[in-house]
Amino acid sequence: MKDSKDGGKPAASFVTGAVALLFLIVGYQAALFVTKASVARIVANHDTPDTVYIVSAPDSNDTIPAGALISSAVRPSGRAYTPNKEENKYKKAAESIMKARTPRRYESFRFDPNTVSVDDLTRLGFTQRQAQSIDNYRKKGGRFRRKEDFARSYVVEDSVYRRLEKWIDIPKIDLNKADSAAFETLPGIGPFFAARMVSYREELGGYSYPEQLMDIWRFDREKLDGLKDLVTLSPPEPYPLWTLPQKSLAAHPYIGERAARGIVLFRENSPREEWTLGNIIKAGILDPGLDEKLSKCVIATPPSP
Repeated sequence: MKDSKDGGKPAASFVTGAVALLFLIVGYQAALFVTKASVARIVANHDTPDTVYIVSAPDSNDTIPAGALISSAVRPSGRAYTPNKEENKYKKAAESIMKARTPRRYESFRFDPNTVSVDDLTRLGFTQRQAQSIDNYRKKGGRFRRKEDFARSYVVEDSVYRRLEKWIDIPKIDLNKADSAAFETLPGIGPFFAARMVSYREELGGYSYPEQLMDIWRFDREKLDGLKDLVTLSPPEPYPLWTLPQKSLAAHPYIGERAARGIVLFRENSPREEWTLGNIIKAGILDPGLDEKLSKCVIATPPSP
C-alpha cells in the first residue's frame, strides 16, 4: 500500500507489520533449531547419558548455590539426591523423546513364545506395548502351540515373524515324560483325556508309538492327527516280557490273564534260544489283533541262560 503524500513510500503500519513478521519467522526458526538440537542431544545420550543432579535443599551445608547443575562426579558429600516432581516431569519427557526418536535395536536368538520374558521380547524387536500384550495373552491362559499361532497374533507383524520364524523354538511334549497338566495344553485334550494318557502309559510301561493313544476310549484318529505334530516320544523302558510273573503280565493291556498264563508255560517248556515274541505269536498265545500291537512295542531281550 502506497502513501500519495510521500512519493509512493510504504506506510508505517506496513513496515511495522513486515518487521514483526520477520522477527516471527526468525524466532520460529530459532525455536525449531533449539528443539532439533535438544532432541539430537537426548538421542545422542541414549547409550552414554550424562547424569545431572540439581541441588536445591535449603539446609545443605555445601557452598553450591541452590538450583545449580552438577555432575555425579562432584556430587556434594556423596549424598544421594531425589529429583522433585518438576525434574521427574522433564526426565520422563526426555525419555519419551529418546524412545520415539532412537532407532530400535533388536536381537535374534532362540526363544519359546510361551515362556520368553517381556524384556527378552523387547530385545527381539517388539515394543514394550506389544511385548506386554503377548504376556497378557499368556496370563489369560493363551498358548502358542505352533509357530503359526504366534504369527497369527495381531501384535506380530509379518516382517517381524519372517525374521524370527527360524528362531522360534516351541518344545514338543514328550508322551513318556509329560504330566497331565502338560497334556491338557494339547488341542482337544481336557482333564479326562490328560489323566487317561498318564494312567494308560503306566499300564503299558511307556508308549512305544503314538498310535497307542487310540487305545484310550473315544480317543480317535482325528484327535491324534490334531496333536501328532506337537508331541515327541522318548524311548520307553523295554518291557520285561521274559521275566515278569504271571500276575504282572496279565496287567498289560495287550496280554491279559489267559495270554499271561500261556507265556509263563511257554517260558517253562521252551529252550531259551526259542524265546522270541514271534514264536509266542506263532503258538497262538496272544489274542488276534493284540499280537500285532504287542509286536510294535519295545520288548526287552531274554536274559542270558
